Amino acid sequence: MGLALLLTGCLFLTGCASTSPPSNPNNLCSIFKQKSNWYDSASDANDKWGTPIQIMMAIMYQESSYRHDAQPPRPWFLFIPLPRNSSAYGYAQAQDGTWDMYLNETSGWFRDRDDFEDAIDFIGWYTNKTRKVNGVSLWRADLQYLNYHEGWGGYKRGSHRSKPWLMSTARKVKSRASNYGEQLRRCNL
Repeated sequence: MGLALLLTGCLFLTGCASTSPPSNPNNLCSIFKQKSNWYDSASDANDKWGTPIQIMMAIMYQESSYRHDAQPPRPWFLFIPLPRNSSAYGYAQAQDGTWDMYLNETSGWFRDRDDFEDAIDFIGWYTNKTRKVNGVSLWRADLQYLNYHEGWGGYKRGSHRSKPWLMSTARKVKSRASNYGEQLRRCNL
């Protein structure tokens, strides 16, 4: 009985640890060494969609800080929780409608936004579609991020131009992608 409880506790803790964010999110080599299956998933998404690994990972970091269950904050009125302002959820912060489009276009049964493999594939799909819809290079992390944040129509209309904070965030994503790319070239994976 005691051994069974101990084993159950260990399995529970192992499950929690596997969904916890990487301990050093600023170093892509460290991330992939700590989460070894993440590299395989990112590499598969790169092979499938053509988006560089460092760009997909920089977008994911910006969106969720690698938290599997990330959601926008819930507003409150006095002590009453109100609905969230967005349906964004998971590693990729994919919204319901866009996630459904992804599932329909990729025959994605049994995929979850809180699963890293599915989330990185979603980001690859989205960035590849951005290239097709708005002509943005898969290597332009800043412009890819602006499309990701504003949507294809919002980007096309230039909605990002009136948001200095978003332009600054896109530059941060570009910088992180550049750093991640440099790190990835030196990794022994």
